[in-house]
Amino acid sequence: MKAEVRICVNGTEREAQVEPRLNLADWLREHQQLTGTHVGCEHGVCGACTIELDGAPARSCISFAVACDGAQVRTIEGFADDAVMAQLRAAFSDEHALQCGYCTPGMLITARDIVLRLPEADAARIRLELSGNLCRCTGYVGIVRAIERVLRLRRAEAAAS
Repeated sequence: MKAEVRICVNGTEREAQVEPRLNLADWLREHQQLTGTHVGCEHGVCGACTIELDGAPARSCISFAVACDGAQVRTIEGFADDAVMAQLRAAFSDEHALQCGYCTPGMLITARDIVLRLPEADAARIRLELSGNLCRCTGYVGIVRAIERVLRLRRAEAAAS
């Protein structure tokens, strides 16, 4: 038996009939064609499926779509005009913080949360916060440097204003 859900995805209300066992990642990818959300481990461990759910990072592979009825969901595609995300994308590129790109959408969403929630974070705290996002290509050095760069930039912007 399917359930009706209404989920605001990237600012647009979406209504659907979904199977109770359908996870949010599959609903986003297969039914909404938002393929920036990647599925890796399907156990909530790797972070590739990280999206923003009601303003906080969440693992979409372990969230059922029916449980998100009434929620605000933002996928990587929903950050196209986000100033912080633009700074992070530039820093990720400059610091060589991406290689294959599979972890990148989830990593960027987590990085944005770190920048906004922990403006004074140091490298050790950044690494701790990233511990739920696995990357097998970069070794994290460039990712940590990219986040540190954005934190420094934002502190300088705040001090100048």
